[in-house]
Parts: sequence; C-alpha cells; structure tokens
Amino acid sequence: MKKLLCAALAGAALLAGPAGAQPAWPQKPVRLVVGFPPGGANDILARLVGAKLQEQWGQPVLVENKPGANAIIATEFVAKSAPDGYTLLVGASGAMAFNPGLYAKLPYDPLRDFEPITMLGSFPLVLAVNPSLPAQSVKELVNLARAAPGKYHYSAGSTPFQLAMELFKQQTGIAVNHIAYKGSAQAVAAVMANDVQMTMVDAPPAVPQIRAGKLRGLAVTSRARAPILPELPTMIEAGIADFEVVLWTSLFAPAGTPRALLERLQQQIAAVLKLPDVRERMASLGIDPVGNTPAELAAILRADVQKWTAVAKSANVRAD
Repeated sequence: MKKLLCAALAGAALLAGPAGAQPAWPQKPVRLVVGFPPGGANDILARLVGAKLQEQWGQPVLVENKPGANAIIATEFVAKSAPDGYTLLVGASGAMAFNPGLYAKLPYDPLRDFEPITMLGSFPLVLAVNPSLPAQSVKELVNLARAAPGKYHYSAGSTPFQLAMELFKQQTGIAVNHIAYKGSAQAVAAVMANDVQMTMVDAPPAVPQIRAGKLRGLAVTSRARAPILPELPTMIEAGIADFEVVLWTSLFAPAGTPRALLERLQQQIAAVLKLPDVRERMASLGIDPVGNTPAELAAILRADVQKWTAVAKSANVRAD
C-alpha cells in the first residue's frame, strides 16, 4: 500500500503543471545503485551516464556501490525502495537474468519487482586459450577437447561466464572442467600461466593480453564481430550454430514507478548514449551503447531469464 501511494504521489507531481510544462523532477539527488565495487565496467558506466544526467538535471546523481552476493544485496535494496525515481538500479545481466536460475530463493523477482527503463550497453565475451595449446580455431579446440575428455580446464571469474562456457560445452559435446576465480583479471591470468587452458571472458582484461601475444583469441560470442576485436570471428562464423552470448548493463526502477517518468528517463538516457565522448569511452571498454525502450528491455530480460535458467538446470550449476 505504501509503495502504491508513493507511486501515485510521484506520478501526480511528475505530471503537475500547465500543458507543455516540464515535469518538476528531480527535486533532490538521484541514486544509481551498483552491485559491484568501484572501478569495474558497471561502475564506470554508471558514473559516465550519471555525470551527463547531473549536468542536465542540475541535481546530484550519486553512484552508490553495494557489492556482494552476486549483486543480490544491491538488487534487493532497490527492489524495496520507494518507486519515485530517486533510487535506480544499474543492473547487470548476472543479477537480473542469471541469478534466477542459480538460486533456489532470491529476495527479489527481476520480472515482478522492477520496471525496465533502458539498456545502457551490451557486450560479447571472448573465447581465448593459452598460446601453447595446439588450437588455432574454435573447431580445432573442440576437436582437441573431444579427443581427451576431462583433460582440459577453463577459468571463470563469475557465474555468467561459467554458464556461457557451459552452453558452449552443451552445444559442442566437449567435457572440460570448471575452475572458479574471483574475477575476470584472475581468470585471464590463470590462462596466461597455463593453470587452465581456456576461458570465456569479457573483453577489457583479455584484449591487451591478446594484443601482446600472451593469449590467443579464437572467437567472440556476439552475432556480429566486435569492433574491439574485429579480427576474431563470431562463434557462429566459427561453426557453432546459433551460439550467442551477449551480456548487458541496464537501468531499472522499483515496480510501481510512474510510466511517464520511465519514458522520460529512457529518452534522456538514450540521448546521452549518443554523445560522441560517451560512445568513445564505452568503445574503449568493448561496450556497445543501446538505449532501447522499456518494452524492448522487458522482452530481452524475459528471454534471457528463460535461456539461462535452462542452461543452469541442464549443467546442474547452483550458487546456493
């Protein structure tokens, strides 16, 4: 009841005033809650977009980091916040699309407890191997692994990367062993040290090592080639039919946030994502700007929850 009352009051304030007048929002600082420590891609993206919105609004936009528990702490916090637009979630696909398949009980429902606003950016993963491995292509890697089931290992710095690799295993029939690491940098370092032979990881920690010859990139997981690694084929080009893994970072509001405010936020953020300096910074991180509508984001979220829940169940991967 309290949440519905807040939403009604916020909607009334947003739409108050004469015809054509700008809504009187925001009138105080807006919080962007991130489920990871400062310095990562989600944090950088939140600060990049937040700084531009602060210029437009004339109100502080504060990035609040609440790391821990696969971003469950931050996500639950926003789910239980007032639906007035002043507390928003910078939600990674891990928390919103992967966690439902990994945890028997979550303190939030990504489809019920949130209003999608817009996707800030999306990015593929990179399949990379140690240069000493006698595999120059995805096909050669698959053949090598099939010839020696259980001999090889892969690193994963988070459960979304683990599930991406499990999907690769399911579609190719290979048997390689998962070794968990605390983050992407550690997962990449393990391949470089030949503690494991391969990884599927986000681009920023992998690209410098691929350029230096310390890793061998085999493919990217998007349907189109990645601008940050244009020389690498997609997994589909490499012969793995319909293999696509695209992770994302999106903006969500608590359920019940007024529709007019959601639409206004989407339009303003979409404009920010078209700014040349924003696009340049995102490109340096291997992130593609998006800025889609709430309805489009909602459809992607539903499809991703269904997809990754099925992968987790098939691979018997649980986080609790």
